[in-house]
Amino acid sequence: MAESADNPDGRIVTERDGHIFIMRIDRPHKLNGFTPKMFRELAAAFTEMENDPEIRVGLLCPVGPHFTAGLDLPKFTELMQRGEVIIPDGMIDPFDLREPRRTKPVVIAVRGITFTVGTEFSLAADVAVAGTDCRFNQIEVKRGIMATGGPTVRMVERAGFGNAMALLLTGDEFDAETALRLNFVAKVVPPEQVIDEALAIARRIAAAAPLAVMATRRNAKMALEQGRHAAIAEFDRTNRMLSRTEDAAEGVAAFREKREPNFKGR
Repeated sequence: MAESADNPDGRIVTERDGHIFIMRIDRPHKLNGFTPKMFRELAAAFTEMENDPEIRVGLLCPVGPHFTAGLDLPKFTELMQRGEVIIPDGMIDPFDLREPRRTKPVVIAVRGITFTVGTEFSLAADVAVAGTDCRFNQIEVKRGIMATGGPTVRMVERAGFGNAMALLLTGDEFDAETALRLNFVAKVVPPEQVIDEALAIARRIAAAAPLAVMATRRNAKMALEQGRHAAIAEFDRTNRMLSRTEDAAEGVAAFREKREPNFKGR
């Protein structure tokens, strides 16, 4: 897919594959460096995904061999100094940090250079597939700013304080195997297989019962953000609600009839 000459500031290209909403980062001539325009378009894409009842899972991936070189910092400097909000009110935050929060899972496919915001998007995704050629970093401390896309929280949660600080306070680069060891990504595959593998995972998620998928994700996020007791307290209520759905009936019928279920999200 070639970038349009009419989009020097890049763009986010979207398409539907059944119940999957595919979002492609399209600025390859600048290593997919993010501009404010691209951030707004990505927030709009996440919002479209969230609001479309036919979409069950999102897939975020790059155009070209690199995920992103990070922020096109000169284009963001004035916005930061003025304290402007990049993501418009009411749109879904692609980092999944601020309201309104998304309810649907996202799979991400990263390869090549995956710097700063790329690392943050990997941590924000529900499932991250990385190429063996991935190069990650959070270099903000070398630019006089702080990473605000979630790594100060998520890296600590997944890798522990010491491991997180070794990367966040130095801005050191790290590879895909390190990201896998520290639980920043779920799977590492050859770069030419990254998008296909991520799409295969997204298809398996899309084939599951949508209400059960969203409830499972919501409960896991609750455990992370509110603690295990809050999540456990929701077990019985959630399963009572799910057990009354058409999808639960279809799941039982498919089990009895020894066939694949056909869930409707009802």
